Amino acid sequence: MKTLITSLLLCLIVPFAWAQNYPAKTIKMVVPFETGTPDSLARILAKELTLKNNQSFYTENHPGANGIIGTDLVVKSKPDGYTLLVTSSSIVVNPSYYKKLPFDLKKDLIPVTNLGNVEALLVVVNAKSSYKNLNDFLKFAKDPKNKVSYGSPGNGNHLHISSEYFNQKMGLDMTHIPYKGAGPATTALLGEQIQVLITTPPSVLPYIKDGRFKAIAYTGLKRASFLPDVPTIAEQGFPNFEIDGGWFGLFTTAGTPPDTVNKIQQLIQQALENKSVKDSIVQIGLDPVIDSPDHFKAFVESEQTRYAERLKLLNIKAQE
Repeated sequence: MKTLITSLLLCLIVPFAWAQNYPAKTIKMVVPFETGTPDSLARILAKELTLKNNQSFYTENHPGANGIIGTDLVVKSKPDGYTLLVTSSSIVVNPSYYKKLPFDLKKDLIPVTNLGNVEALLVVVNAKSSYKNLNDFLKFAKDPKNKVSYGSPGNGNHLHISSEYFNQKMGLDMTHIPYKGAGPATTALLGEQIQVLITTPPSVLPYIKDGRFKAIAYTGLKRASFLPDVPTIAEQGFPNFEIDGGWFGLFTTAGTPPDTVNKIQQLIQQALENKSVKDSIVQIGLDPVIDSPDHFKAFVESEQTRYAERLKLLNIKAQE
């Protein structure tokens, strides 16, 4: 009887002690994309977490298949909290966009915390174009003589879905050109291989500032503080038109002890309490966010439902 009681106590104490000692070794933060906002965010956090916890937090990029390759790596990792996933809201699009995934988002990953939101997107064109505003562009795009295409970082991600929403709501018939990341899509607009990008501000702000891109609209209901001269779509004749900019979050492998998950969330919260870390995140175009695992889990599930409904509304078919 004494042995049984001792065993039961150990079962209760060991996970708690494990969490208290976390992190006891190097932590890998997987980014399932190439360079871009998730990568920048992960590096900012990894630097601060390394400084504050006497353990190395480092990032690894595993791009491909709209984040599926890197996500699957985390799913198949040991459930101990030492492999983390920093990803975008594309993770909630994939279950509806692809008929088959190598994992089940609800069963194989644990949402730890939201990290940051993008308020809205920018509609940008090459500065060499003649469009002075959104309506100039729409007039050009609706002319049957003109073949107009929009780019995105790939099939099925938040920016693809948002761009197609814009395409249909504006009554256009633009062709979607998917690229392998935000960088190649931006390069395509620079080279005038496509006519427009509907994208996150961080990926195009440098080109707007140096005069190579022109922002013709913002998809929020109010103008962006960092580009106050750029009117919203709503201001330009489309009342209440809005597209959110998506979000970025932290996940870990299913089966990771709850106490460890909570400890990871606490470490992230402590990192975000540092003003310099917050400022660095704001500088890449994000509003920093910290959330509890339970609340973030409910949010992820609601977002998965929302995107499933949006894909159905836009008649975007699931891919093999």
